[in-house]
Amino acid sequence: MTDRHWLFGDQLGPHFLTPGPDGPAHDAPVVLIEARSVFRRRRFHRAKAHLILSAMRHRAAELGDRVRYVRAETYREGLREAAGGGRVTVHHPTSRAALGLVRSLEKVRVLPARGFLFPQDAFRAWADGRGGHRLRQEDFYHWVRRELDLLMDGGEPAGGRWNHDHDNREPPPKGARTLDAPKPYRPREDEIDDEVRADLDRWEREEGITFVGRDGPRRFPATRREALAALRRFTGHRLAGFGPHEDAMLAADPVMSHSLLSSSLNLGLLDPAEVVHAAEHAWRSGEAPISSAEGFVRQVAGWREYVWQLYWYFGEDYRDRNALRARTPLPDWFLELDADAVTARCLSTALAQVRDTGWTHHIPRLMLLGSHALQQGWEPRAVTDWFHRCFVDGYDWVMLPNVVGMSQYADGGRMTTKPYTSGGAYIHRMSDFCGGCAYKPGDRTGERACPYTTGYWAFVHRHRDLLAANNRTSRAVQGLDRLGDVEEVLRTARERGDFPP
Repeated sequence: MTDRHWLFGDQLGPHFLTPGPDGPAHDAPVVLIEARSVFRRRRFHRAKAHLILSAMRHRAAELGDRVRYVRAETYREGLREAAGGGRVTVHHPTSRAALGLVRSLEKVRVLPARGFLFPQDAFRAWADGRGGHRLRQEDFYHWVRRELDLLMDGGEPAGGRWNHDHDNREPPPKGARTLDAPKPYRPREDEIDDEVRADLDRWEREEGITFVGRDGPRRFPATRREALAALRRFTGHRLAGFGPHEDAMLAADPVMSHSLLSSSLNLGLLDPAEVVHAAEHAWRSGEAPISSAEGFVRQVAGWREYVWQLYWYFGEDYRDRNALRARTPLPDWFLELDADAVTARCLSTALAQVRDTGWTHHIPRLMLLGSHALQQGWEPRAVTDWFHRCFVDGYDWVMLPNVVGMSQYADGGRMTTKPYTSGGAYIHRMSDFCGGCAYKPGDRTGERACPYTTGYWAFVHRHRDLLAANNRTSRAVQGLDRLGDVEEVLRTARERGDFPP
């Protein structure tokens, strides 16, 4: 009897059913399990729960009689019902908890991971060859490009440079409310989405399962067909304008020219290889400049792949790293996505975007939400959990390195060379948020002092020894020492709560 093949809810693309030595048997019966316990353990964003369930149920509808779709309390119960004690294969899951589960089950054979560019052994060989310490993303990115012959010409980087950040970090156009970029692909909901929404309502009403944030209409692809349409829309119409303003922020234009493909990649609806090759094709066919193509390829083949590999390479204890000894609990307004409780326009806007859509692009994540958490000294494990729960593209493997290593510098520099935080001047330069705000980005004391500015200097003061010893941050300490009103800045921060206890 052919082994059944179990698909997790983030393994929904055709490449998870491709047969072969490291894949399921040809035409293997498929198992999909909808486990309510997943939603009991964490209070997820409602739009995220909707997207995942919609994607799973759409995949089941596509597979028809080939699939056994089980709704159960736990994965163990669902597998017993679906497989009846028979043998099962499953591709390597994306979280340590899920991997531990499948390895603990009898008659379950774990196949190599799919949905990424390199096997873990290849990365481990690369990392071990560097001593396992200085694992900088830029070095990894060069290695990936060479190995895949991606955006390369005759062994050299296309366009003559590995890195086009110089062209891709422009502030928003002066006076513009939007970039006027072509609109992104938007899916249309159907009867499956209606069923999902009704079930979520019932879970909240009868099952004691709760969510955060708002749901609907669905903004992100839930099927392979929708994901491919979104990819074509981006590479054919939006990629050309992506690069220059990828680090900019506009209050009225949260999407700008970003791809909105991360959730499709992380659900397994798209394979990263097809995505980066589509971007390269757009450049080679003259549809996008090299700077935009390189900036996007860097996000997928550089950063996404890097984060996946580091999640496994660093080990489980990485989750508990807290090099800056940040212990402050997350406040209720942040946990509840209560944007109306926030006065600073930039933070309120970013939080409202998360509340309404379960998404913001990478700069609000890092330089508004993450930077505020870093300045406030919020406990990094709780911050990681918040990003995991509240973003439609958030999974354990995504958020653990991104938050612990990149955003909160909780690993003490194993992943990045410096903490990523700033005062209000950066936000003012890279966005239009400061206009109309109750605070002034240049004020560090008084009633109109920007909380990011006071928070930044309070952070530098609190960690001055660490920052002074780092050549990438030593100038910040020198700047602190030149301030003539440090005590007043710190007093402003304490009185307004911009300083952890």
